[in-house]
Amino acid sequence: MKVRITFYLVLILSQFACSFNGAKNDEEGGNNNLPYILDMVHNNPGEAATVSQYTDPAFVGARGYNGMVPQWYINCAITYDNFEKGIVPQGSEERRWIEERAAMIEKKLKVCDAAGMNVYAFTDIFVAPQSLWKKYGKEMGLQETNLHGYGGSVKNVRKPNIQSEMIQKLVKAQIEGIFERFPSLDGLVLRFGETYLHDTPFHMGGKPVRQGEEGVKDHVKLLNILREEICVKRNKKLFYRTWDFGWFHTEPDVYLAITDQVEPHDNLVFSIKHTKGDFLRTFPFNPTLGIGKHQQIVEVQCQREYEGKGAHPNYIAEAVINGFEEYQGMEGLKSLSDLKSNPNFKGVWTWSRGGGWKGPYISNELWCDLNAFVLSQWAQNRKLDEVEIFEKYTRLLGLSKKDAAAFRKIALLSNRGVFLGRSSKITKINPWWIRDHFMGGLTAPEFNDHTDEAWGKTNKEFFEIVDNGLVDEILTEKAQAVAFWNEIEQLAASITSGDEKFRDYLRVSCTYGRIKYDIIQQAWIVMLKGLEGEKSGKYEKEVIRKASQKYEQLWKEFKVLKKNNEQCASLYLPYGFNNHYKELHSDEGMDKAVRKYANQIEKGQ
Repeated sequence: MKVRITFYLVLILSQFACSFNGAKNDEEGGNNNLPYILDMVHNNPGEAATVSQYTDPAFVGARGYNGMVPQWYINCAITYDNFEKGIVPQGSEERRWIEERAAMIEKKLKVCDAAGMNVYAFTDIFVAPQSLWKKYGKEMGLQETNLHGYGGSVKNVRKPNIQSEMIQKLVKAQIEGIFERFPSLDGLVLRFGETYLHDTPFHMGGKPVRQGEEGVKDHVKLLNILREEICVKRNKKLFYRTWDFGWFHTEPDVYLAITDQVEPHDNLVFSIKHTKGDFLRTFPFNPTLGIGKHQQIVEVQCQREYEGKGAHPNYIAEAVINGFEEYQGMEGLKSLSDLKSNPNFKGVWTWSRGGGWKGPYISNELWCDLNAFVLSQWAQNRKLDEVEIFEKYTRLLGLSKKDAAAFRKIALLSNRGVFLGRSSKITKINPWWIRDHFMGGLTAPEFNDHTDEAWGKTNKEFFEIVDNGLVDEILTEKAQAVAFWNEIEQLAASITSGDEKFRDYLRVSCTYGRIKYDIIQQAWIVMLKGLEGEKSGKYEKEVIRKASQKYEQLWKEFKVLKKNNEQCASLYLPYGFNNHYKELHSDEGMDKAVRKYANQIEKGQ
């Protein structure tokens, strides 16, 4: 652990000492602090770096975190001269980019070192300079493949194979190069599942492991190489993420088949999202947490990419700690509280900002900060009740007791309003129909050739809702969500304490949420009633007409809110997410579906 030396940090941390860091001196004894309390600001691929107070190590340290996970592309800041002198030619644009990246990282590391903050760089293995691929590609066991096609701008990727002897040598050379160039670096966080090259113009690569039986061997091979090179030889930390699309990350038998073949080490920690899959509501608590023989940390997204990205209230920290309402009746662990006594549980890693793509873009971090604050403080003392931590946050905001109670009600209602607005207690809803700033809907059959997840579409679920006679029940849920958001908006207007900037954003963001979920309600009325009429031949014309008219009015209100309020987040788009387009959408989605049925009614069909 690095020693914090700045007066600012000492002053701030002293304010928290009595309430949040006294666990090891409590009357029962013992230490309730988790050893790893980490945070990351994740930048949108191909876009400017996120502006956030969470990129300041002094601020992060003051909040009680003991490690940052910066997205610096540190693996792309080495020349591989330790592998072969001049493999990246001197004077080339490629080498100049690498050296400039390294100089930037060196400056940022010095700032973190001065603040006493541990740094575990977010790292892609295996991504390497194009010059290296050009010379040794065949020996690296490469395949040519397209990487998802996100944004239409990703080049063909050379996909490495860890069973290749050359790749094994190069992975070792990469680790050696990173720690030789940046000796004060405390460790690495391995990014798996997805590899994005939007911000690395002179590099290529991808994850060097597969799935299935071969994938077990691949992970074991890579893990043992990294364990030796990072944990043993250099006494640095390795956080090995299990993230993929429904295999190592979610299946206990696969997790154990891989990790049981790797000897535990104090410097080796596995990092796992709290959900069985991506950060989505309705997904169960991850069943790979708390099993096996290795240390684990839990990843939690605070700026929820599927739930507004901080543009409106969405308080999930309480439910991550205590369990989401939809977990009632499920078997197994449901929350961090269920996990807290497990000997494997060694930390919490918050994504204070980022994840996903595009907007909504925010300038005020209130709702992300609330989630990150509660989770980080709980990780410092697991004996604390979430209510105590929340109250501490309201005091930092300068709220009166009355306003603090209203603020808490807003936070708790937002959790329910988001859930019922985008999901359902009654039936399964495609969780990807709304994400980032994209609003999907009923679409043409040829839209988006993702047959496994059908991002941006609601077709299958809408057909089932109509066929099973659930239309009115689903629409009742959407109406209940809007009722919650109306109450949230009224509560926000009642708060008079706290500074002016806080009160302004509170009101604007709560109105933003109310408009957003009312748009969803009206769109779902039109789409479900329209589909129902299409199937039966009998349309509820007046219901569809009123909903479509209100839908149009709400979009106008949304635009006025943005125009008249500087702190208002950027708005949603009424198009489904489609990663085959540069802007990640076509004209398919919510708006096209609503207009289809509205036009049919107007034409008397």
